[in-house]
Amino acid sequence: MFEDLSNNLDAVLRRFRQRGVLTEPMIREGLREVRRVLLEADVNFKVTRQFLVRVQERALGERVVKSVSPGQQVVKIVHDELAALMGGDGETGLQWSSAPPTVLMMVGLQGSGKTSTAAKLAKRLARPGKGVLLAACDLYRPAAVDQLRVLGKRAGVPVCYEDGATDPLAVAKAAHRRARREKASALIVDTAGRLQIDEPMMAELERLKAVLKPREILLVADAMTGQEAVRIAQGFDEALDVTGFVLTKMDGDARGGAALSIRGVTGKPLKFVGTGEGLDALEAVDPDRMAGRILQMGDVVGLVERASATVDAEETTRLQKKLTGRGRFTLEDFLSAMRQVQKMGPLDQLMKLVPGAPRALPAGAIDPKKMKHIEAIILSMTPDERRTPKILDGSRRKRIARGSGRPVSEVNRLMKRFAEMEKTMKRMKAFIPSM
Repeated sequence: MFEDLSNNLDAVLRRFRQRGVLTEPMIREGLREVRRVLLEADVNFKVTRQFLVRVQERALGERVVKSVSPGQQVVKIVHDELAALMGGDGETGLQWSSAPPTVLMMVGLQGSGKTSTAAKLAKRLARPGKGVLLAACDLYRPAAVDQLRVLGKRAGVPVCYEDGATDPLAVAKAAHRRARREKASALIVDTAGRLQIDEPMMAELERLKAVLKPREILLVADAMTGQEAVRIAQGFDEALDVTGFVLTKMDGDARGGAALSIRGVTGKPLKFVGTGEGLDALEAVDPDRMAGRILQMGDVVGLVERASATVDAEETTRLQKKLTGRGRFTLEDFLSAMRQVQKMGPLDQLMKLVPGAPRALPAGAIDPKKMKHIEAIILSMTPDERRTPKILDGSRRKRIARGSGRPVSEVNRLMKRFAEMEKTMKRMKAFIPSM
């Protein structure tokens, strides 16, 4: 997500950071490079122009030019303006009705990921005591209702549908009555899309809007389509007055032009981004944090949120006790910790959330295949070998290598690294009080 934009912006802004003094010509020249980077990232040219005008006005101020670290000041200005580009304070959060249920209407073209996004959002909002319902009102696309039912079951969220239904308004009304009866906090309505914007689709969506009076109308668009997504956003906004946007397939969009253009063009904020196929792969947009990630400043809050959603708290507590003095850290513990990290997602994505983490790691340093190889080696050991690695002599290591399908050299390398880690942990325990 944003890889090309992030790397190219970092290269330009690094020149600002490295200068102890900045003159007006230097700033103007640097901002011309920023302009080039944004346009190459497919950011709307009007949005780019307005963005640079704001940055330049602030960057040429006397406080910046005469400050102790003018380069860092310019980077801070770029960060703030990037955040403003994606949404102001409080804009990106969902708006809730004073009396439940809050109706959220999902709209968009076919193929944008609207149905799967509806299920992801339902899973995200479902909480004990806060029921969520999904309404299957896409009655035109073959198997759309079945798809939502399958996804709803996986998300643990009930789906309101009618077999053989032909009137989406009737389904929507029945779903709304059920949501009120069951005191659901939210009703998420999956609507029909088309291959392109047309009058019959918009007319149906306008009727649904009049009947349901949704608190949020969220347009789901494919980030990979770039400025076409922005054009689609304009069309839906003009017809329905949407309240926000969701960009899907952001994990495959290295440029990010649509994410930075939509609010500037429509005035409506980007609220969520889809980052994968899993039901947990939907991120709420926080403009400050997103700007930090684009500028390679990390996102600690995002890292904590991801850990909270995926990591086993009891297992983490057990491992923490091992690390701080209670018991010996074994290869079984190492395998458990590795699996916990893997649950949080691809390591290359996690590294981008860590402030100060190197962006250019050695080739293969975070290769998922290597993680699988380590797992295979450890699982080829007996329980005694995993708990007491010192007993691993040459014959045992050969047997483990055969069982895991890896060369003996890899087994030896793993054991050497584990021994080094044990020494490091022993030194750490001397400074950490037992819990």
